[in-house]
Amino acid sequence: MRVLGINAIFHDPSAALIVDGRVVAAAEEERFSRRKHGKRPVPFSAWELPELSAAWCLASAGLRPDEVDAVAYSFDPALTEDAAGLGLNDPWDHLRVDYARRAPQFLAAALPGLDPDRVRFVPHHVAHAASAGLAVPEDSAVLVLDGRGESASHLAGVYRDGALTTLAAQRLPHSLGLLYEDLTRHLGFLHSSDEYKVMALASYGTPRHLGLLRELVRATDDGGFTVERIDWGALAKPFTGRLTDEHADLAASVQARLEEVLLDLARWTYDAAGGPGTLTMAGGTALNCVANARLAAEGPFDRVWVQPAAGDSGTALGAALTIARGSGPVAPFTGADLGRGWSDEELEAELRRAGLPHSRPESIAAEAARVLAGNGIVAWYQGRSEYGPRALGHRSLLAHPGDRDTQTRMNDVKGREQFRPIAPMVRAERFAEIFEGVFPSPYMLFVHTVRPEWRDRIPAVTHVDGTARVQTVDAEDSPLVAAMLAEFDRLTGLPVVVNTSLNTAGRPMVDTPREAMELFGSAPVDLLAMGPFAVHRGEAFGAAR
Repeated sequence: MRVLGINAIFHDPSAALIVDGRVVAAAEEERFSRRKHGKRPVPFSAWELPELSAAWCLASAGLRPDEVDAVAYSFDPALTEDAAGLGLNDPWDHLRVDYARRAPQFLAAALPGLDPDRVRFVPHHVAHAASAGLAVPEDSAVLVLDGRGESASHLAGVYRDGALTTLAAQRLPHSLGLLYEDLTRHLGFLHSSDEYKVMALASYGTPRHLGLLRELVRATDDGGFTVERIDWGALAKPFTGRLTDEHADLAASVQARLEEVLLDLARWTYDAAGGPGTLTMAGGTALNCVANARLAAEGPFDRVWVQPAAGDSGTALGAALTIARGSGPVAPFTGADLGRGWSDEELEAELRRAGLPHSRPESIAAEAARVLAGNGIVAWYQGRSEYGPRALGHRSLLAHPGDRDTQTRMNDVKGREQFRPIAPMVRAERFAEIFEGVFPSPYMLFVHTVRPEWRDRIPAVTHVDGTARVQTVDAEDSPLVAAMLAEFDRLTGLPVVVNTSLNTAGRPMVDTPREAMELFGSAPVDLLAMGPFAVHRGEAFGAAR
């Protein structure tokens, strides 16, 4: 059974391919088009398909479009009401529905040879749920929260033996995701894009509006919630170019209330599902790693597992899993490295074409660790690219965590706001010595408390509130990254390295060798570690940083 999954309707268009129950490939369109998030989330863009990523997924498996058994599209127009019924007051929303209905023909035009009759619609939140609930081997409760789907913004359910039972779904216009988007817009950031900046800003504030928000945003006794209209301007002046304490306080208040309501929803889901030990999560709200950590610490579940491509890009995978599961079992999710990769020979050919002097050291991991120990910045380009928004040791910028100036340097390199934290990766066997919280944490989707005795040793990755968004590295799963961390530990006594995404502000993560070299050439990066090859800045450009 060969199933191609497609996400296209809102934002982060993507494609995924499952062959005989196994995930073969998955990638976001932005990595191919070089357009952040693929497109803007407006009705007029609903016709834009992930043509490049879909074609790559098929090519990676040696398949032609006519050889696909099914195409799973992560939106079901039959479930969508008109704009007035949705309560969203968008006079153009009918365009989304019309484009979705015509998706089979659009896909057949984009992928010549594809039979449009093989396109199957999967409800948006069912696709989200499947990306999480079908990704783990055990039965689980599932919680989906995002801005919106067809006519809802939430799904609570339970997976037993691979079958989903929906327990609750919150109808629009009530939406925790849209609440956070509205705040993002009021604070001067780009909605459906920069919500993670609001989460970071919240750590600098005091939740002094929490009492009011508890009145306006409430969980209900049927597993859903209500979100009343909020006058943002009465709580903080609109953003005019400078973030202030009142902006941080508002962010902190909304963040705190979001966490409280999520806990209420998780407790209801636990009871309604009959108390399974595992909660799986997806939807854009599940990318809020602060809320995830609180849910894991205070919620009723023994384990919380969050899909690394929890946003809309993950619905391509979830839709494909839903259809594939109808024909038999599907394999559990084993890692986010599902995108493009290049052989050593191809990488060296690219370096030669670019005229970059390079070497092949005995160990690229040891070479990178040496540069990092000397307080250099390393562009780490290894293996297949990540599916989802987190750099997980395949397309990463690495730096020394012990230098207090590293956060400023890295934010300058990337061209982003200085209040933004940078995250650590740590050898799994050393995690408990340094951090407290969810373990393992291979996908950077939880925050952890940095133990007090380590905060001065790794100040670059310790946020203002004493936390860090940790990626744990298991040597069995990521031997090269583990080897780099072990050598850095030997040289510095620190088993932690700064890990942030290999990109600059407003651009997608680097995906191809050419893009990696372009970033290396335009930013003050000391070493490009591309596959087994090392390119040092001084040797390439005649001067050290």
